[in-house]
Amino acid sequence: MGASSNKCDKSLIRKIKSSYNLEQVFSFLEQALKLELIIYNKFLQKMLEVNIEDYKKVCWKYKVGDKNGKGKEYLSDTNQLLYEGEFLKWKRNGIGKEYSIDSNRLIYKGEYLKGERNGKGKEFNNNGYLIFEGKFLNGKRLDGEGKEYNDDGNLIFEGEYLNGEINGKGKEYNDDGNLLFEGEYLNGKKSGKGREYNNNGNLIFEGIYLKGKKMDGKLKEYNDDGNLIFEREYLKGEINRKGNEYNYNGNLIFKGEYLIGKKNGKGKEYNYNGNLIFKGEYLNGTRNGEGKEYYDDGKLKFEGKYLDGKKWDGKGYNKNGDIDLEIKDGNGKGKEYYDNGELKCEGKYRNGEKNGKVKEYYYYYKHLKF
Repeated sequence: MGASSNKCDKSLIRKIKSSYNLEQVFSFLEQALKLELIIYNKFLQKMLEVNIEDYKKVCWKYKVGDKNGKGKEYLSDTNQLLYEGEFLKWKRNGIGKEYSIDSNRLIYKGEYLKGERNGKGKEFNNNGYLIFEGKFLNGKRLDGEGKEYNDDGNLIFEGEYLNGEINGKGKEYNDDGNLLFEGEYLNGKKSGKGREYNNNGNLIFEGIYLKGKKMDGKLKEYNDDGNLIFEREYLKGEINRKGNEYNYNGNLIFKGEYLIGKKNGKGKEYNYNGNLIFKGEYLNGTRNGEGKEYYDDGKLKFEGKYLDGKKWDGKGYNKNGDIDLEIKDGNGKGKEYYDNGELKCEGKYRNGEKNGKVKEYYYYYKHLKF
């Protein structure tokens, strides 16, 4: 049996001095803080008749066991177990288990060397759930492969570590165990090639990351039913270049170019049936520049220039191909038609909008029978 101390109460030491009349012995021990001499040396124990319980009160922490071999370490004031396992020269060395001071629950089990976590081991939270397993060096997570778990003990990450942080290849999971990300890390953040998934397992991004930010690659979005509703490209951390947009049923409704998340450049629009209804130029998300509109059957409906989404210069056609609308600098007059060829409105335009006396016809009410 033995004991060890790192911090001692000097007033209690003096009491023990008085009790055992060990002025010379304790004056040396008090300076060097080597009270273990009394406990570890059985000859001195017997000669000085030291009371082991008094000695426990002197120090914050004490060990019970062999100097080399298996033993236990306790907190002196409560006798709470802190460690159980193997020792070498009274230091944790070999296989052991470590317990929390606050909850008395297991917080680590694995290998130790010279008092520190070294080698393979597992960490647990205060609820007893596994939160990490891997290799340790001098108490820190070591280079190589490891796994992390959430508070419920579910695997949330597996991959490579370097200098205590995630570095190299790895995978992230949600609380249900579904894969959320797989790819490369640097200093704990996504950096390099990677793939990102939603909770339904759909691929939502594939490309290059830098310091956790999407840089270059393809981005996809899905609705609640798992249908693809959007896909774009990233360039230098912004949504750029070409992209596709889909309706709730997964049908393509736009295909073209984007800049900083908005339609910019050339593009095409489609109706819910997948028919082309417009192709032309965009600026800041609206039709700007040259463009053409089409009926559902593919016949030309309007061609000319647009400004801020409005028809500005050009000609409109009916289903027979006759010119029924002419606009110049946003002003003009004529007729517009529904995709089925029914007349929609007729009148004057000003600044690209209907102005003055305009007759509008509603196809739905026109065909109602009373």
